[in-house]
Amino acid sequence: MATYNEGNEESSEEEKQVVQQPLPVDALIQNDLYKKRIVTVFGEVTGEQCRNVCAQMFSMVRESESEPITMLIDSPGGDLMAGMMVYDLMRMVEPPVHTVAMGLAASMGQFLLSAGEPGHRWIFPTARIMMHQPSSGIGGSAEDIRIQFQQHKQTREIFEKHQARNIGKSIEEIHRDSERDRWFTAEDACEYGIADKVMQKWSELSIAK
Repeated sequence: MATYNEGNEESSEEEKQVVQQPLPVDALIQNDLYKKRIVTVFGEVTGEQCRNVCAQMFSMVRESESEPITMLIDSPGGDLMAGMMVYDLMRMVEPPVHTVAMGLAASMGQFLLSAGEPGHRWIFPTARIMMHQPSSGIGGSAEDIRIQFQQHKQTREIFEKHQARNIGKSIEEIHRDSERDRWFTAEDACEYGIADKVMQKWSELSIAK
């Protein structure tokens, strides 16, 4: 019996030591961002990343249905359908989602930037924006190619419809302008309608809330 108690005491001490270990730096940063209601889309847009972003947004909505959520974006784009999942949620939740482009916002990164709350789509002074049509990745048998082509056509139509809504241009203009890679400076992106303001000081974001 005594041996059993000693074993329990040893286990308790080990548990205390584990609990007392400091969190990794990345976890501390993420925790701090979460408290400030900030989500990040950094690097390639992937299914895992977007599911995490959605989970964080759901949790933030439970805490407050009115306080804005800020989305920081530095991404070359990636998985279209994963990105559209985040886009749908941005439109469905009650809190406004403010977007901030840092470094590069290309393809789906650009799309999510433009999807932010009107008047609250920010861009860093030296950030670059790139807009283009969704990638197709068509291949396989003749029948597969036909099906994939139809899917690509439908996906592009949906993408352009929402892109036009976000930017405030016609679907025809978006179709024409996204035929090839189109690059924008921060000022050009604001003039085109992808963003609203070039950020000069980080405090502007807090004031705008």
